Amino acid sequence: MNSPPGVTVAVTDHAADRYRQRVRGTLDARTDVAGRVARGWAAGRVEPGERGAMRVTDVEDRSLVFVCRHDVRGGELVVITLWEEGDEARVPRRFTDALEPRRRS
Repeated sequence: MNSPPGVTVAVTDHAADRYRQRVRGTLDARTDVAGRVARGWAAGRVEPGERGAMRVTDVEDRSLVFVCRHDVRGGELVVITLWEEGDEARVPRRFTDALEPRRRS
């Protein structure tokens, strides 16, 4: 998928928190996430996700996947959340799954 140049990246509180859980040694998670997403976007590491979302894979750490919404008219990409793919996740899936709201039967 070709990515348009000049995208503006915004980062939600949730995405910044998830990034802090996984990547240590950062003073400004929002700036780090925005930079990583912009580099992934520019490199074309973008694919369609579920329900209209866009998945942007990190260029430096290919296990990091950023889930974004793209406002084509405004040229803004909003990072909603992120996760790690693969068996070597820094935060095991059992912990992130436990944080999801319990479904009512």
